[in-house]
Amino acid sequence: MIVCFDIGGSTIKGALVDDPQKISPEPRIPTPGTDFEAFVSALQSVIAKAKTPPQRVSISIAGFQHPKTGLGIVANIPCLHGRPIAADLEKALGLPVTIANDADCFAIAEAEFGAGAGHRVVFGVILGTGVGGGLVIDGQLINKNGGYAGEWGHGPVAATMAGTPPATLPRFACGCGLEGCIDATCGARGLEKIHRHIHGIDATSEEILKSWHDRAPAACRTIDIYLDILSAPLALIINTVGASVVPVGGGLSNEPKLLAAIDRAVRSRMLVDPETPLVVPAQNKVEPGLIGAAILGMRQST
Repeated sequence: MIVCFDIGGSTIKGALVDDPQKISPEPRIPTPGTDFEAFVSALQSVIAKAKTPPQRVSISIAGFQHPKTGLGIVANIPCLHGRPIAADLEKALGLPVTIANDADCFAIAEAEFGAGAGHRVVFGVILGTGVGGGLVIDGQLINKNGGYAGEWGHGPVAATMAGTPPATLPRFACGCGLEGCIDATCGARGLEKIHRHIHGIDATSEEILKSWHDRAPAACRTIDIYLDILSAPLALIINTVGASVVPVGGGLSNEPKLLAAIDRAVRSRMLVDPETPLVVPAQNKVEPGLIGAAILGMRQST
């Protein structure tokens, strides 16, 4: 048995796991973002519920460890940022600790038990507040030793002319410090920024999508631009890594019509159109972070 955590900037989800396919999360607890001792205590409160000593703690986190230094890059949890997270937690908890990025955990969960099962190359995509991703090849996470492979949301590649006819767009500032990232342009907040820039209208992503379903001209124009910006770099990534399936999670993945439109746009921009759906909804809708953390932790415990 291992103890798994899915840790975000606001809440911690934990579970005692002996089978990654049968996860029963414990009640969520607030994330002590600025106090490392309080953070450790929060984890210990879940570990203490184990009836037998766990073999390992495995953590999915909204950040990553530098592959050479082991230092955490975790902007939304300051007490972990710049710290050797795994080493410090192992010392504090007295247990081996596995740390993985949340998008990587999502990707390995989909490759093992979801839409990517049976595929050799799986590129998992998160379309939520922002944009993330993870790459799995031959059942192995590329970032098994830490790192940021698969983070296609960052880098100044978002088009500044997009849509039919082309509209001019600014390079929106990204939380990573760059401008023009897909993360800042094609997540839910990015969709809202595009709509505001083109039409001068403030609307939530949910409102924009509802209007698109209703064929409102302004929303249709926004989605046309959004699809153009998103699909080109995603097609490039797929051409580069050779993924045969792209499971999508995050809030925007709950819109089947949007995913189908992304799939069509991506396949039309690929070197070879696979002619069958490639960008598909994720199948692990409930706690993919915990599932992925459990898979990785179990593998290291055997």
